Amino acid sequence: MLSPAPFSPSLLLTLGFAALLALQLLLRLWLVSRQVRHVARHRCAVPAAFAGHIALSAHQKAADYTLAKARTGLIDMAVSTALLLAWTLLGGLDALNQWLLGWMGPGLHQQLALLAGFALVSGLAGLPLSIYQTFVVEQRFGFNKLTPGLWLADLLKSTLVAAVIGLPLAALVLWLMASAGALWWLWAWAVWAGFNLLLMWLYPAVIAPLFNRFEPLQDETLRTRVTGLMQRCGFAAKGLFVMDGSRRSAHANAYFTGFGSAKRVVFYDTLLKQLSPAEVEAVLAHELGHFKHRHITKRLIGLFAMSLAALALLGWLSQQPWFYAGLGVRPSLEMLLPGGNAMAGNEALALLLFLLAAPVFSFFVAPLMAYFSRRDEFEADAYAAAQAEGSALASALLTLYQDKASTLTPDPAYVAFHYSHPPAIERLARLPAPALNPHTP
Repeated sequence: MLSPAPFSPSLLLTLGFAALLALQLLLRLWLVSRQVRHVARHRCAVPAAFAGHIALSAHQKAADYTLAKARTGLIDMAVSTALLLAWTLLGGLDALNQWLLGWMGPGLHQQLALLAGFALVSGLAGLPLSIYQTFVVEQRFGFNKLTPGLWLADLLKSTLVAAVIGLPLAALVLWLMASAGALWWLWAWAVWAGFNLLLMWLYPAVIAPLFNRFEPLQDETLRTRVTGLMQRCGFAAKGLFVMDGSRRSAHANAYFTGFGSAKRVVFYDTLLKQLSPAEVEAVLAHELGHFKHRHITKRLIGLFAMSLAALALLGWLSQQPWFYAGLGVRPSLEMLLPGGNAMAGNEALALLLFLLAAPVFSFFVAPLMAYFSRRDEFEADAYAAAQAEGSALASALLTLYQDKASTLTPDPAYVAFHYSHPPAIERLARLPAPALNPHTP
């Protein structure tokens, strides 16, 4: 590991990275502690706005589920922070890179092996907590439907799909970084953007069926109702499908998938069992609202713009020796020689270091992104209330909040920082009263 000179750029990067990581960790711990205290304090009574619609037992289950996930989240926070430090400042990524260089020698094959090794180690480190979350937490609250065999099959298939798709893409990006000159990042961005658009088009028909079974919607009454809604909204889709989500989870959902002419409407089978036709129509109208207000297009454009800026920044950072040294990595010495290739042999290191460090520096803009997401949800709700029955949307939301055991009493600061969807009380306040029969004591 290079020894940084006093107040050198590499030392400043090391100190800045460590300081921001510590600040992020403290802020996340403070937010979680607020959430835990707030939810626990309101556990014993259903909020007045929901008193006629939510049973105390359901409210307490949501509180207990939220607290259990918070405790798991604290473990995840500790593991992910330790892993990040191990990869960077403690020299883990450098050690893996040096070992692979000694074993394989330099070249594209070694850099692909570095990416694959990093993904493998990181994935294995996260497996125990993932297993605990699925087979302990989700199981305890009645949500998990996965068997160990199905879980293992999903893991193997997802790993294979990631390798088949990811390795060729990574090889192309690494080749561009080494061969396309100073503007390699622009070419890499074009490849990445095109790949994402292609994936959106292929996903519904090629990838999703590897994991779930999709069948055409058979309920003619619901099909007629949904088709009429889509016609009123000027939306066309390739088909209406029901997905066997109940094989894996008791949670319910509906979504659009695909791109262009490949768009599909997908309903979880659990959703159709829990909601009335009017409620299903209202949920679909909400999703159509995102398209009507071009939320999906705006988010995609925003994602592409941010990725272009990120790759441009990486294009500059990858040529700075202090970027590597400041994050615990020894770059190839060729880049330090006069006239040497500034990135020779360091392409995979640059990518991985950037992917590891960027979330630490971008974490503090999360509240802004969450705010825009919640604003979009309000707009989609308003559109759904205008195109379908607002009271049906309200009752559907209540059912879905109960289905997911989402707490009705989240902490406001935690919401502002983490919630991509508004809390139930804020969404329902803007809709007509839900069409539900009150629970009997």
